[in-house]
Amino acid sequence: MSEVTITSEPRDSFGKGAARAIRRANRVPAVLYGHGTEPRHISLPGHELLLALRTPNVLIKLEGAVTELALPKGVQRDPIRGFLEHVDLILVRRGEKVTVEIPVTVVGDVVNGAMLDQQMVQVQVETEATHIPTGVEVDVEGKDAGFVLLAADLPLPAGTTLVGDPEALILHVISSPTADLPAEAGAEAPAPASVESAESAE
Repeated sequence: MSEVTITSEPRDSFGKGAARAIRRANRVPAVLYGHGTEPRHISLPGHELLLALRTPNVLIKLEGAVTELALPKGVQRDPIRGFLEHVDLILVRRGEKVTVEIPVTVVGDVVNGAMLDQQMVQVQVETEATHIPTGVEVDVEGKDAGFVLLAADLPLPAGTTLVGDPEALILHVISSPTADLPAEAGAEAPAPASVESAESAE
């Protein structure tokens, strides 16, 4: 998994005005909580944090005002301009288990005459906090209609276990609607009658 080091600064002013001032300085207000500790209010550099959050379940190594490992648990963005307004971080320890959602990525192509129907694009798993997988990959190369993949069948990495219903449908392969059309449906339409034929009919 990805681990990013970000320097934090203490934050002792609160409210909308204080938050706007922090954002004007290209920083983002954040709160770190977890493990029964009191919430700690900090600010983080906006550009570095934005880049880090492009990776799902990124592990953030905080330095400066706070020296901890954390996972992003809540991100607020401006609904129009998209910049970061606030971030909630949860404290984690090396070796402990956490529950996160990871993406399900499909590779390969099903056979001609079939099509893929993916029902779930991410699944919830339990894994070690500092070894969160970036996702799980499913190969459907050459799969024919009737192929079914349930959550229990996902090839999860070692040390990662499924959370939730093992019978949940991840994807299945179905017949393409055009595959059942009769052969004559694809035949060429008859050519229109010639002018000579039309005149003789008069």
